[in-house]
Amino acid sequence: MNDSDLAIIVNNLSKCYRIGIKENLHDTFGATIFNYLKSPVRNYRKYRSLYKFNDFSSKDDNHKNPSDLIWALKNISFEVKKGEVVGIIGTNGAGKSTLLKVLSKITVPTEGKAEIRGRISSLLEVGTGFHPELTGRENIYLNGTILGMKKKEIDEKFDAIVDFSGVEKFIDTPVKRFSSGMKVRLAFSVAAHLDPEILIIDEVLAVGDAAFQKKCIKKMEDVGQYGRTVLFVSHNMQAITRLCSRAILLDEGQLIADGPSSEIVKSHLSSGTGTTAECQWDDAHKAPGKDIAKLRAVRIRNAEGHVSETIDIRKSIDVEMEYDVLKGGHVLMPLFSFFNEEGIHVFLTLDQDLGWRRKKRPEGRYKSVVKIPGNFLSEGMMFVEPCLFSSAQSPEFKVTDAISFFVVDSQDGSSARGDCTRRIGGAVRPLLEWKTHYNASN
Repeated sequence: MNDSDLAIIVNNLSKCYRIGIKENLHDTFGATIFNYLKSPVRNYRKYRSLYKFNDFSSKDDNHKNPSDLIWALKNISFEVKKGEVVGIIGTNGAGKSTLLKVLSKITVPTEGKAEIRGRISSLLEVGTGFHPELTGRENIYLNGTILGMKKKEIDEKFDAIVDFSGVEKFIDTPVKRFSSGMKVRLAFSVAAHLDPEILIIDEVLAVGDAAFQKKCIKKMEDVGQYGRTVLFVSHNMQAITRLCSRAILLDEGQLIADGPSSEIVKSHLSSGTGTTAECQWDDAHKAPGKDIAKLRAVRIRNAEGHVSETIDIRKSIDVEMEYDVLKGGHVLMPLFSFFNEEGIHVFLTLDQDLGWRRKKRPEGRYKSVVKIPGNFLSEGMMFVEPCLFSSAQSPEFKVTDAISFFVVDSQDGSSARGDCTRRIGGAVRPLLEWKTHYNASN
């Protein structure tokens, strides 16, 4: 790979914290710059002393008790090409946010280095980079200035930023009076519209409503298509596989895997239980549900009856839902929703078992099973959302991405793919009956 094609180079990066010592540095780049400009000499001394005190290598003789140290990142190395969209995933505490703060130059590494080539815009927390006493309008210009933009450039983007955020009525109100949702909408809009060469987004979309999340994902897709480099941290695996061609998996501060997003997501989802195809709740108190019913297990079984996360596209599968009915006398409606790796809702199936349809169910353990025929689903990762409605039409439980499985297509010509060897799109891939009528030319 040509070195000039790289936007980010991370080499043996480590970040260590000492238990009981709080970093008093600002958590956002914008807040740091704003505070620094108010009193540069005093703040230079303060930041210098804080970095010296809190950021140290394992060779520091002043800290010989290893139990006082926490390595948030340890020996991480990777490269990101210009125009690449990369997802960063992992459990809570894996080091994702710390990595983004180092890359955004909000905090300094203990060891190693990170080289950033290009103008960077970060959205790491709700209201990131905003000064609470300034209005929304003033904060837009402040953020643009920090990115090195001229007032004329910001003027050209201003209307688009405000329109996307939907906070035009409050744009001249101090940000401290914004709700968390308003802050995240404006913050995302600023980060995405001010033409950064590198856009870094942490898990902030969870604050917005579903419509705004969809809007943000579409905007990030546009940013990536225009050749911008994007780093995206999220717990939403559908968003990761849809937006990112590549993903990096972190665990306990270390880089565990780096590769195609669908493969890395599959590895991450299966790391806790050994399979992504089954999820069960042994403790009834922790099981999803309300007073009427609680979900106890969801699983995928292949045509041979085994729990399996890898499915032959040509063969049928059974999707099972086990649940306890705690209060009898209610009509219940189990259903499954299926989503593909692009976040598209492929289909929904409702329980049509005539033995229980429109009938009130007594207390007890139930297992509802739906069979999906072979040669129906498309290849790739599929996510299953179990849900159960009561007669009151309110969901007793609904679990997003409860289980997932990977559909593998055949290359021998016996599936709907036939003899086509290239990538085939589509939410489903049914094997349909074709006929060809031929008339010999006269």
